[in-house]
Amino acid sequence: MTPDSEPATAAPDGAEPTDHALMARVRDGDAVAFGALVERHTPLIYRVACRLLGDGHEAEDVVQETFTRLWKNAPQWHPSGGGLGAWLRRVGMNLCFDRLRKTKRIAPEALPEAPDDGPAADETMVSDEIGKTVDKCLRELPERQAAALVLSYYEGLSNIESAETLEMNVKALESLLVRARRKMRELLEREGVLAADVEQLT
Repeated sequence: MTPDSEPATAAPDGAEPTDHALMARVRDGDAVAFGALVERHTPLIYRVACRLLGDGHEAEDVVQETFTRLWKNAPQWHPSGGGLGAWLRRVGMNLCFDRLRKTKRIAPEALPEAPDDGPAADETMVSDEIGKTVDKCLRELPERQAAALVLSYYEGLSNIESAETLEMNVKALESLLVRARRKMRELLEREGVLAADVEQLT
C-alpha cells in the first residue's frame, strides 16, 4: 500500500461516501464506516473466493480474514492506484491461494438428487452438471490463471481492474487470459464439455 496524495473528500449530499472517505474514518476507529465497507465489498470477495475454493464456508472464512486484516492495517492504510477495492480483492485472492496450496484438493462433487421427470427437469440437471464441471476445471487451473478468469469473466471487471488486483500490467494480464482460456478449453474437452455447452449457461 503506497501513499497517495488524493484528499479524503466528503461525498456530495445524497451520495454514498467514497471508499477513501470511509477509510479516513476507519483509521480513527469508526466501526460504522468499517461496517459500510464490509457491506459494500463482501459480495464480490465472497463470490471470487467461492469460485476459487469451491466451498461456501471457506469463502466466508476468507471474507472474514480479509476484513480483519483491513481493520488491523487501517491506521497505516493509504490508497494505491487500484484503490481499496483492488487491495481487498488482492488480499482475499492471496488468502484463497494460501488455502489452495495447503489443501490442493479437488473433491468429487456430490451427485444431485434425482430430478422430477420431464424435459425441464432433465435440462436443469444437465445445466447443473455442466456448471459443476466448469467449476471443477476452474480449480484445476494454475492459481493466477483461475483468478484472471474469475475476475475478468465471472465478475466482469475491466482488464485494468483485474491487472491491478493481480499486480501486473494490462498486457501481461491479456497474455495470462489467453493461456487461461486455452487451458480451460483443454480441461473442459477432457471432461466432454464443449465451449458451446458452456455458452448456453450464460
